[in-house]
Amino acid sequence: MLLLMDISIVIPNYNGKDLLEKNLPQVIKTAGETQIVVVDDASTDPSAEFIKKNFPNITLIEKVTNSGFATSVNLGVKAATGDVIFLLNTDAVPDPNCIKQVLTHFREAEVFAVGCLDKSIEQKKVVERGRGVGKIDRGFLIHGRGDTDKTNTLWASGGSSAYRKSLWEKLGGMDELYNPFYWEDIDLSYRALKSGYKIVFDRKAVVEHKHEEGSINKHYKPQEIKQLAYRNQFIFVWKNISSKAYLIQHFFWLPYHLVKTLTRGDMAFTFGFLLALVQWKKIMKQSQQVLKTFIKTDEVVLAPFSHE
Repeated sequence: MLLLMDISIVIPNYNGKDLLEKNLPQVIKTAGETQIVVVDDASTDPSAEFIKKNFPNITLIEKVTNSGFATSVNLGVKAATGDVIFLLNTDAVPDPNCIKQVLTHFREAEVFAVGCLDKSIEQKKVVERGRGVGKIDRGFLIHGRGDTDKTNTLWASGGSSAYRKSLWEKLGGMDELYNPFYWEDIDLSYRALKSGYKIVFDRKAVVEHKHEEGSINKHYKPQEIKQLAYRNQFIFVWKNISSKAYLIQHFFWLPYHLVKTLTRGDMAFTFGFLLALVQWKKIMKQSQQVLKTFIKTDEVVLAPFSHE
Protein backbone atom coordinates (compact mmCIF):
# COMPACT_ATOMS: atom_id res chain seq x y z
CA MET A 1 0.00 0.00 0.00
CA LEU A 2 1.28 3.45 -0.89
CA LEU A 3 1.93 5.77 2.04
CA LEU A 4 0.88 9.41 2.29
CA MET A 5 4.45 10.57 1.59
CA ASP A 6 4.35 8.76 -1.74
CA ILE A 7 2.10 11.40 -3.27
CA SER A 8 3.04 14.83 -4.60
CA ILE A 9 0.61 17.65 -5.32
CA VAL A 10 1.32 19.62 -8.50
CA ILE A 11 -0.35 23.01 -8.94
CA PRO A 12 0.07 24.93 -12.22
CA ASN A 13 -0.36 28.67 -11.80
CA TYR A 14 -0.75 31.69 -14.03
CA ASN A 15 -1.54 35.04 -12.40
CA GLY A 16 -3.30 33.23 -9.58
CA LYS A 17 -1.76 35.02 -6.60
CA ASP A 18 -5.17 35.84 -5.11
CA LEU A 19 -6.34 32.25 -5.52
CA LEU A 20 -3.10 30.90 -4.03
CA GLU A 21 -3.45 33.22 -1.06
CA LYS A 22 -7.03 32.05 -0.55
CA ASN A 23 -6.73 28.32 -1.23
CA LEU A 24 -3.14 27.23 -0.60
CA PRO A 25 -3.38 27.29 3.22
CA GLN A 26 -6.33 24.88 2.98
CA VAL A 27 -4.44 22.62 0.58
CA ILE A 28 -1.42 22.54 2.92
CA LYS A 29 -3.66 21.74 5.88
CA THR A 30 -5.16 18.82 3.99
CA ALA A 31 -1.84 17.62 2.53
CA GLY A 32 0.18 17.59 5.75
CA GLU A 33 3.80 16.73 4.94
CA THR A 34 3.03 15.86 1.32
CA GLN A 35 5.29 17.52 -1.23
CA ILE A 36 3.63 20.43 -3.02
CA VAL A 37 5.00 21.67 -6.35
CA VAL A 38 3.79 24.98 -7.75
CA VAL A 39 4.71 25.71 -11.37
CA ASP A 40 4.40 29.39 -12.20
CA ASP A 41 3.77 29.96 -15.90
CA ALA A 42 5.60 33.30 -16.16
CA SER A 43 2.93 35.18 -14.23
CA THR A 44 2.81 38.95 -14.45
CA ASP A 45 1.37 39.18 -10.94
CA PRO A 46 3.45 38.55 -7.77
CA SER A 47 2.56 34.83 -7.53
CA ALA A 48 6.16 33.60 -7.32
CA GLU A 49 7.18 36.22 -4.76
CA PHE A 50 4.14 35.33 -2.66
CA ILE A 51 5.12 31.63 -2.61
CA LYS A 52 8.76 32.36 -1.74
CA LYS A 53 7.85 34.68 1.10
CA ASN A 54 5.02 32.71 2.70
CA PHE A 55 5.62 29.07 1.79
CA PRO A 56 9.38 28.38 1.57
CA ASN A 57 8.84 24.62 1.88
CA ILE A 58 6.90 24.48 -1.37
CA THR A 59 8.84 23.40 -4.45
CA LEU A 60 8.51 26.38 -6.78
CA ILE A 61 9.29 26.21 -10.49
CA GLU A 62 9.38 29.57 -12.27
CA LYS A 63 9.00 29.49 -16.04
CA VAL A 64 10.63 32.31 -17.98
CA THR A 65 8.04 32.34 -20.78
CA ASN A 66 4.33 31.62 -20.68
CA SER A 67 3.55 28.43 -22.59
CA GLY A 68 0.47 26.77 -21.17
CA PHE A 69 -1.08 24.11 -18.97
CA ALA A 70 0.49 20.96 -20.43
CA THR A 71 4.04 22.29 -20.25
CA SER A 72 3.55 23.52 -16.69
CA VAL A 73 2.13 20.22 -15.53
CA ASN A 74 4.88 18.19 -17.22
CA LEU A 75 7.54 20.29 -15.49
CA GLY A 76 5.76 19.84 -12.17
CA VAL A 77 5.53 16.08 -12.54
CA LYS A 78 9.21 15.91 -13.44
CA ALA A 79 10.09 17.72 -10.20
CA ALA A 80 7.71 15.64 -8.08
CA THR A 81 9.16 12.93 -5.86
CA GLY A 82 5.95 10.98 -5.22
CA ASP A 83 4.87 7.74 -6.82
CA VAL A 84 1.45 9.33 -7.34
CA ILE A 85 0.84 12.83 -8.70
CA PHE A 86 -2.21 14.79 -7.59
CA LEU A 87 -2.97 17.58 -10.07
CA LEU A 88 -4.81 20.52 -8.60
CA ASN A 89 -5.88 23.84 -10.08
CA THR A 90 -5.36 27.04 -8.10
CA ASP A 91 -9.13 27.40 -7.80
CA ALA A 92 -9.61 23.93 -6.29
CA VAL A 93 -9.32 22.54 -2.75
CA PRO A 94 -9.49 18.82 -1.83
CA ASP A 95 -11.57 17.65 1.12
CA PRO A 96 -9.62 16.34 4.15
CA ASN A 97 -9.96 12.65 3.20
CA CYS A 98 -9.51 13.09 -0.55
CA ILE A 99 -5.82 12.25 -0.82
CA LYS A 100 -6.04 9.12 1.32
CA GLN A 101 -9.08 8.02 -0.66
CA VAL A 102 -7.44 8.27 -4.09
CA LEU A 103 -4.34 6.41 -2.88
CA THR A 104 -6.37 3.28 -2.12
CA HIS A 105 -6.96 2.70 -5.84
CA PHE A 106 -3.28 2.57 -6.75
CA ARG A 107 -2.87 -0.80 -5.06
CA GLU A 108 -3.98 -2.17 -8.44
CA ALA A 109 -1.01 -1.98 -10.79
CA GLU A 110 -3.08 -1.32 -13.93
CA VAL A 111 -4.70 1.84 -12.53
CA PHE A 112 -3.25 4.89 -14.26
CA ALA A 113 -5.45 7.62 -12.83
CA VAL A 114 -8.23 8.38 -10.36
CA GLY A 115 -10.76 11.11 -11.03
CA CYS A 116 -12.32 12.96 -8.12
CA LEU A 117 -15.85 14.17 -7.53
CA ASP A 118 -15.59 17.80 -8.54
CA LYS A 119 -18.05 19.93 -6.60
CA SER A 120 -18.04 22.79 -9.06
CA ILE A 121 -19.25 26.16 -7.87
CA GLU A 122 -21.10 27.66 -10.83
CA GLN A 123 -23.29 30.77 -10.50
CA LYS A 124 -23.53 30.18 -6.76
CA LYS A 125 -24.76 26.62 -7.28
CA VAL A 126 -22.92 23.33 -6.69
CA VAL A 127 -22.73 21.09 -9.76
CA GLU A 128 -21.23 17.61 -9.37
CA ARG A 129 -18.67 16.94 -12.07
CA GLY A 130 -15.58 14.80 -12.51
CA ARG A 131 -16.79 11.80 -14.45
CA GLY A 132 -16.49 12.10 -18.22
CA VAL A 133 -18.31 10.31 -21.02
CA GLY A 134 -18.15 10.63 -24.78
CA LYS A 135 -18.89 9.21 -28.20
CA ILE A 136 -17.93 9.77 -31.82
CA ASP A 137 -20.66 11.76 -33.55
CA ARG A 138 -20.35 13.13 -37.08
CA GLY A 139 -16.61 12.66 -36.98
CA PHE A 140 -15.70 14.21 -33.63
CA LEU A 141 -15.41 13.03 -30.06
CA ILE A 142 -18.34 14.66 -28.31
CA HIS A 143 -17.65 14.62 -24.60
CA GLY A 144 -19.71 15.59 -21.61
CA ARG A 145 -20.52 15.19 -17.93
CA GLY A 146 -21.49 11.69 -16.90
CA ASP A 147 -23.51 10.40 -13.96
CA THR A 148 -21.39 10.46 -10.81
CA ASP A 149 -22.81 7.21 -9.41
CA LYS A 150 -20.54 5.07 -11.59
CA THR A 151 -16.87 4.17 -11.15
CA ASN A 152 -15.57 4.38 -14.72
CA THR A 153 -14.67 7.55 -16.59
CA LEU A 154 -13.40 8.42 -20.05
CA TRP A 155 -10.86 10.82 -18.60
CA ALA A 156 -9.42 12.16 -15.35
CA SER A 157 -9.74 15.94 -15.12
CA GLY A 158 -6.40 17.77 -15.09
CA GLY A 159 -7.68 20.12 -12.40
CA SER A 160 -8.51 17.55 -9.73
CA SER A 161 -7.19 14.04 -10.23
CA ALA A 162 -4.34 11.67 -9.34
CA TYR A 163 -1.95 9.80 -11.65
CA ARG A 164 0.62 7.03 -11.29
CA LYS A 165 3.90 8.74 -12.12
CA SER A 166 5.60 5.71 -13.68
CA LEU A 167 2.78 5.27 -16.20
CA TRP A 168 2.63 9.03 -16.78
CA GLU A 169 6.27 8.91 -17.84
CA LYS A 170 5.71 5.79 -19.94
CA LEU A 171 2.87 7.51 -21.80
CA GLY A 172 4.93 10.66 -22.26
CA GLY A 173 2.82 12.92 -20.06
CA MET A 174 0.56 15.63 -21.40
CA ASP A 175 0.95 16.55 -25.06
CA GLU A 176 2.14 20.14 -25.36
CA LEU A 177 0.52 20.47 -28.78
CA TYR A 178 -2.61 21.38 -26.82
CA ASN A 179 -1.05 24.46 -25.18
CA PRO A 180 -2.21 26.79 -23.81
CA PHE A 181 -5.20 24.73 -22.54
CA TYR A 182 -8.04 22.24 -23.15
CA TRP A 183 -8.15 18.61 -24.25
CA GLU A 184 -4.70 17.70 -22.87
CA ASP A 185 -6.21 15.68 -19.99
CA ILE A 186 -8.71 13.94 -22.30
CA ASP A 187 -5.88 13.12 -24.70
CA LEU A 188 -3.67 11.62 -21.98
CA SER A 189 -6.51 9.60 -20.48
CA TYR A 190 -7.63 8.32 -23.87
CA ARG A 191 -4.11 7.20 -24.71
CA ALA A 192 -3.93 5.40 -21.37
CA LEU A 193 -7.21 3.58 -21.97
CA LYS A 194 -6.21 2.57 -25.50
CA SER A 195 -2.89 1.33 -24.07
CA GLY A 196 -4.73 -1.02 -21.70
CA TYR A 197 -4.64 0.90 -18.41
CA LYS A 198 -7.54 1.78 -16.11
CA ILE A 199 -9.01 5.09 -15.00
CA VAL A 200 -11.24 5.09 -11.94
CA PHE A 201 -13.80 7.64 -10.80
CA ASP A 202 -14.33 7.87 -7.05
CA ARG A 203 -17.17 10.06 -5.78
CA LYS A 204 -15.81 9.69 -2.22
CA ALA A 205 -12.72 11.68 -3.24
CA VAL A 206 -14.15 15.18 -3.19
CA VAL A 207 -12.63 18.43 -4.48
CA GLU A 208 -14.31 21.82 -4.30
CA HIS A 209 -13.67 23.64 -7.56
CA LYS A 210 -14.55 27.28 -8.15
CA HIS A 211 -14.19 27.26 -11.95
CA GLU A 212 -15.34 30.81 -12.52
CA GLU A 213 -12.39 32.13 -10.54
CA GLY A 214 -9.81 30.38 -12.73
CA SER A 215 -7.24 32.07 -14.95
CA ILE A 216 -8.69 31.01 -18.34
CA ASN A 217 -11.87 33.06 -18.02
CA LYS A 218 -9.90 35.98 -16.59
CA HIS A 219 -7.22 36.19 -19.25
CA TYR A 220 -8.83 34.95 -22.48
CA LYS A 221 -11.77 36.26 -24.48
CA PRO A 222 -14.69 33.85 -25.08
CA GLN A 223 -13.97 33.75 -28.83
CA GLU A 224 -10.31 32.87 -28.20
CA ILE A 225 -11.31 30.07 -25.84
CA LYS A 226 -13.79 28.68 -28.37
CA GLN A 227 -11.23 28.81 -31.17
CA LEU A 228 -8.60 26.93 -29.15
CA ALA A 229 -11.17 24.34 -28.09
CA TYR A 230 -12.04 23.65 -31.74
CA ARG A 231 -8.36 23.48 -32.70
CA ASN A 232 -7.64 20.94 -30.00
CA GLN A 233 -10.71 18.91 -30.93
CA PHE A 234 -9.20 18.47 -34.39
CA ILE A 235 -5.79 17.61 -32.94
CA PHE A 236 -7.34 14.93 -30.74
CA VAL A 237 -9.08 13.16 -33.63
CA TRP A 238 -6.16 13.35 -36.04
CA LYS A 239 -3.71 12.13 -33.44
CA ASN A 240 -5.60 9.44 -31.50
CA ILE A 241 -8.41 7.98 -33.59
CA SER A 242 -7.24 4.89 -35.46
CA SER A 243 -10.59 3.32 -36.37
CA LYS A 244 -11.02 3.42 -40.15
CA ALA A 245 -14.78 3.81 -39.77
CA TYR A 246 -14.39 6.79 -37.43
CA LEU A 247 -11.76 8.45 -39.63
CA ILE A 248 -13.92 8.05 -42.75
CA GLN A 249 -16.80 9.56 -40.79
CA HIS A 250 -14.61 12.47 -39.67
CA PHE A 251 -13.46 13.47 -43.16
CA PHE A 252 -16.88 12.78 -44.69
CA TRP A 253 -18.58 15.21 -42.29
CA LEU A 254 -15.81 17.84 -42.28
CA PRO A 255 -17.06 19.82 -45.34
CA TYR A 256 -20.54 19.86 -43.83
CA HIS A 257 -19.22 21.25 -40.52
CA LEU A 258 -17.15 23.91 -42.27
CA VAL A 259 -20.04 25.10 -44.45
CA LYS A 260 -22.58 25.01 -41.63
CA THR A 261 -20.42 26.96 -39.18
CA LEU A 262 -19.48 29.53 -41.83
CA THR A 263 -23.15 29.96 -42.72
CA ARG A 264 -24.07 30.75 -39.14
CA GLY A 265 -21.02 33.00 -38.68
CA ASP A 266 -19.08 30.70 -36.38
CA MET A 267 -15.60 31.71 -37.56
CA ALA A 268 -14.01 30.11 -34.48
CA PHE A 269 -14.53 26.64 -35.99
CA THR A 270 -12.83 27.61 -39.26
CA PHE A 271 -9.94 29.30 -37.48
CA GLY A 272 -9.62 26.31 -35.16
CA PHE A 273 -9.42 24.00 -38.18
CA LEU A 274 -6.75 26.16 -39.83
CA LEU A 275 -4.70 26.34 -36.63
CA ALA A 276 -4.77 22.56 -36.39
CA LEU A 277 -3.97 22.17 -40.08
CA VAL A 278 -0.73 24.14 -39.82
CA GLN A 279 0.41 21.63 -37.20
CA TRP A 280 -0.45 18.63 -39.39
CA LYS A 281 3.12 17.30 -39.62
CA LYS A 282 3.63 17.50 -35.85
CA ILE A 283 0.27 15.84 -35.22
CA MET A 284 1.06 13.00 -37.63
CA LYS A 285 4.44 12.47 -35.99
CA GLN A 286 2.76 12.22 -32.59
CA SER A 287 0.13 9.91 -34.03
CA GLN A 288 2.73 7.48 -35.35
CA GLN A 289 4.32 7.32 -31.90
CA VAL A 290 1.13 6.74 -29.90
CA LEU A 291 -0.25 4.17 -32.31
CA LYS A 292 2.62 1.88 -31.29
CA THR A 293 1.33 1.75 -27.70
CA PHE A 294 -2.36 1.15 -28.45
CA ILE A 295 -3.74 -2.34 -27.78
CA LYS A 296 -7.46 -1.48 -27.72
CA THR A 297 -9.65 -0.10 -30.50
CA ASP A 298 -11.56 3.16 -30.31
CA GLU A 299 -14.83 1.23 -30.39
CA VAL A 300 -13.85 -0.86 -27.35
CA VAL A 301 -12.67 2.16 -25.36
CA LEU A 302 -15.77 4.25 -26.10
CA ALA A 303 -18.38 1.49 -25.81
CA PRO A 304 -18.99 1.87 -22.02
CA PHE A 305 -19.65 5.61 -22.41
CA SER A 306 -21.41 5.99 -25.73
CA HIS A 307 -24.98 5.50 -24.52
CA GLU A 308 -25.03 7.79 -21.50
